[in-house]
Amino acid sequence: MSEPIDAGWLSVLPALVTLGLAFATRQVVPALFAGILTGSLVLYWVTGDLDKINPITNYFLPAIGSKKYAQILLIYLWSLGGLIGIWEVTGAARHFAEQVGLRFSKSGESSMFFAWLLGCVFHQGGTVSTVLTGSTVKPVSDAHKVSHEELAYIVDSTASPIATVLPFNAWPVYVAGLVAGSITLIPDEVAGWEFFIKSLPFNFYALLAVLSTLLFAWGKLPFVPGPMREARARSRRGAGLDHPDATPMVVDATLEESLEEREWPDYHPGLVDFLLPLGILLGVNVIPVMLGMGSYVNEAFMASLLSAMVIASLRGMPLARVLSGFISGCGKMTIGAIILGLAVTIAEVSGSLGTAGYLVSIGGDAIPAYVLPALLTLLCMIIAFATGTSWGTYAVVFPLAIPLAWSILPEPLYIQICFGAVLGGAVFGDQCSPISDTTILSSMFTGCDLMDHVRTQLPLAGVAAGLGVVFSTIAVAFV
Repeated sequence: MSEPIDAGWLSVLPALVTLGLAFATRQVVPALFAGILTGSLVLYWVTGDLDKINPITNYFLPAIGSKKYAQILLIYLWSLGGLIGIWEVTGAARHFAEQVGLRFSKSGESSMFFAWLLGCVFHQGGTVSTVLTGSTVKPVSDAHKVSHEELAYIVDSTASPIATVLPFNAWPVYVAGLVAGSITLIPDEVAGWEFFIKSLPFNFYALLAVLSTLLFAWGKLPFVPGPMREARARSRRGAGLDHPDATPMVVDATLEESLEEREWPDYHPGLVDFLLPLGILLGVNVIPVMLGMGSYVNEAFMASLLSAMVIASLRGMPLARVLSGFISGCGKMTIGAIILGLAVTIAEVSGSLGTAGYLVSIGGDAIPAYVLPALLTLLCMIIAFATGTSWGTYAVVFPLAIPLAWSILPEPLYIQICFGAVLGGAVFGDQCSPISDTTILSSMFTGCDLMDHVRTQLPLAGVAAGLGVVFSTIAVAFV
């Protein structure tokens, strides 16, 4: 992508069009297309260059040809889709759900707690957590009439938030690289990683999100807003796990054929079919990070897929049937891959127009010390919600926020509070945005309508975010 232009307030217009249409029409694909086309018009309006009005040349081709979209094809479409498809034909996921989930989960509340627990176990970030937790728990929670909106919320709210609370993943390493050398207190990446750990108690949104999701799963959350309360009541009275007008992102296999019919009749699944690929996925993700060797997310997913194929073949399934399951699984991921590809493209639009930089610039720099953490939280919430990415928000805000906080009040505790505010605010926006990969994947792997998930999750997450702003403001008083 070329250097971003200064489009001023017009840089926000594509994101506003996308989000507005998504909420108004409940159709994400045309909303994303409209946002991309709006970006082309803004680019032409600002530059006066007629060539800039072509969205294919300026946005679609650069985005689709990018490394990020290649990762979408490799991870989401092939590796994840293929892995789920193989688990379907072997019966591995169903077997695990029966052997572990159904024994552990005796009610709707216990199945939701099971989802929360797995979300904490799979704490490597949005991709790993949403896919594995959603696909594993869905058969269990469906049996106990847990609405797909409830399950999607639990999966989403223990994905990115938990990754910033349990730091055995790539998140601290990534953030450390952004803040290294920004102030004298953080001279290098090692100091940045240590500062990430010290700031965890002040990552109020993530802590509150994980806690409130636990209370929600137990049925102990004091306040459940109307949309989610209605979804829960609907499912419990047997009126459907989805809203009557919902369009789930993945067609439930039971609507076409039973899982038993999809499975190879002569194959007897064991826990090894599920746990070994899962162990490889988590091990290749976690161990290198803990040893300081970097992140191997792509390799982890591909190794997990190949191991599932090998196990099925060695245990007697014909290779043709294994490949059939792989292809079937990939097919179910097609619409998700399209939406994620469009999300990458709208991110290309935001980058070319300097959307994030504009949102940061309007914050000003004459800010009282006690106000800055709240403003950083709100700013990151807006940027991440509009762009659909927490990491992209970190890349823009951290290099500016940390020196700004140091110039206002050069106290380590104050910097930790501001650090936590950026971490939490960006996670909220990413978690709740309908163009975020975690939001899309949470809907996809729980069988939920994307906009139903957004509508029901947003009020719950908003309460946690509001409390986070209050707590960060109060914390400044103790500096």
